[in-house]
Amino acid sequence: MIATLKAEDQNQLQLVEREEIDDEEDLFEAIDKLTAQGINAGDVKKLQDAGIYTCNGLMMHTRKHLTGIRGLSEAKVEKICEAAEKLVNCGYITGSDALLRRKSVIRITTGSQALDELLGGGIETLAITEAFGEFRSGKTQLAHTLCVSTQLPTNMKGGNGKVAYIDTEGTFRPDRIVSIAERFGMDPGAVLDNIIYARAYTYEHQYNLLLGLAAKMSEEPFRLLIVDSVIALFRVDFTGRGELAERQQKLAQMLSRLIKIAEEFNVAVYMTNQVIADPGGGVFISDPKKPAGGHVLAHAATIRLMFRKGKGEQRVCKVFDAPNLPEGEAISFPLEL
Repeated sequence: MIATLKAEDQNQLQLVEREEIDDEEDLFEAIDKLTAQGINAGDVKKLQDAGIYTCNGLMMHTRKHLTGIRGLSEAKVEKICEAAEKLVNCGYITGSDALLRRKSVIRITTGSQALDELLGGGIETLAITEAFGEFRSGKTQLAHTLCVSTQLPTNMKGGNGKVAYIDTEGTFRPDRIVSIAERFGMDPGAVLDNIIYARAYTYEHQYNLLLGLAAKMSEEPFRLLIVDSVIALFRVDFTGRGELAERQQKLAQMLSRLIKIAEEFNVAVYMTNQVIADPGGGVFISDPKKPAGGHVLAHAATIRLMFRKGKGEQRVCKVFDAPNLPEGEAISFPLEL
């Protein structure tokens, strides 16, 4: 079920349940459809136990990974992949078809008109948006606002979907969701019910939580996945230069999982990132900082936003890197979105 909005007599917007989701099934092919292609139901169950719930998601895994699933031989994996290829087109398409696919992208409002204009309409699905900056620069505040705005109908610049929130720093505050929902004119209880929340304590726990999302997203219409923050647990669980290579490899695997979730289920991924001191930042910069995670994280993020404190309660967001947005443009927005 998903929440949409309707106007009440007191001009109060309330969340109501919607029974059917138009065109939702067009986003992916359920893994159950493999049985119609001659695949044993038991083998389909093994795929589901491994966190694979769609044919689209199946094609995002290597054969080496699939043969590592208990009970699936190389012959079975080959047959399964051949059956999935009949249901999902993973080959070349024309530029016109690619443009048509881009029409499924939904842009979710940030609650700030100035910030929406900077982002070309809001946080977009089928992409990873990274927000980095020092503490109290507005990253987590924006995450809380997106938890609410994602549940708005699309004609109100929302995502018309549910939200998954993975918290690695213990900064999620449901009482903030309540006040933001009231400001949007929505029922706080219904808004909170449409958010699934998990607190991660290790990088392994964080990755396992991502694997478990496939089951939920294949059954219910989600539009936003928040990871706050993406790097914190990796900086704790791996120490020193001796473990740096392993850390970056594990981080790359998790980021790969994030982009696959975004593309498999047409959700927006919003992740926050920390900053580190940059000694080589230049003598003309008073307090040089750069995002943590190195090149691995930089290449994984579709859109990178830099947040910093402005005057008073103002916060400044700068497009640091994006494929379709002008780089270097900055905008001020209030912290209280």
